[in-house]
Amino acid sequence: MPPPRSAGLLAIYPHITTRDRLLLQLLDDHQVLTTDQIHRILFHARRTCQIRLGELAALGLLDQFRFPRDGGGSQPWHWTLGHHGHRFQAAAQQRPEPTIRASRQRMQRLSANPHLTHLLTANEFFVRLTAHTRHHGETRLDRWWSEATTTKQFRTITADGHGLWSVADTTAGFWLETDTGTEPLGRVVAKLDRYAQLIRRGGPRYPVLFWLGSEQREEHLHRLLRGGRGDARFATATHATDPAAAVWLPGGATCRIRLAELPSDHGQPVADNPNYDDGIFVL
Repeated sequence: MPPPRSAGLLAIYPHITTRDRLLLQLLDDHQVLTTDQIHRILFHARRTCQIRLGELAALGLLDQFRFPRDGGGSQPWHWTLGHHGHRFQAAAQQRPEPTIRASRQRMQRLSANPHLTHLLTANEFFVRLTAHTRHHGETRLDRWWSEATTTKQFRTITADGHGLWSVADTTAGFWLETDTGTEPLGRVVAKLDRYAQLIRRGGPRYPVLFWLGSEQREEHLHRLLRGGRGDARFATATHATDPAAAVWLPGGATCRIRLAELPSDHGQPVADNPNYDDGIFVL
């Protein structure tokens, strides 16, 4: 029988599996995932997933929230780290241990965050890629960086995420810009300027992936970007697509291609390019 939620962290350790550790790390990195997202990337059976999430919540490792759905019913459960989950990750990452109050405030701020839907949509992009790798052994998601990690590593880049996607021996980097239709397209287009500046400093020349909510918005974006925007490359697709498939329409092109087929350059081994360590490319 598992220890109660109030038990000390050491008493919980024997109940944490390798898969649990991976889930705790994912939630530490990416803040929130739904039951369905966790099921697709870590479990085979949905019922097994639901039972395990309930057990981890009883241990205080996870916390959950959900909202009413417009028109009746409820949205899916949203999962985040509970207090013991924050404590466990703090110990694993050698960070100061959080107080109960700090853990509760993080969950409350996350649940009330007006950009929660945007965050979940960005995470969904990477969830789909991760789920794809479970059924296609030649593919790998070698890097899934959140907005915070991407900004920390590349400083001037504030993408919604950054990844390295590999198919067999081909590895393509990308920046993710998740569009939920709340920003004017002119502001969306202006984001390419920072990527162009990074390229001129010797940084990576990865395609900027605009993941859009509708085909109409995608068409309008291509019209605005006709003729290019500096040195930055871009490609578009909609939320209804599988990002690993041949759904990406590069700027100026007429045919859609796969993510791994998009032109990708890891940049020069300069001091502020985190892709390199002593001149050697690292994942």
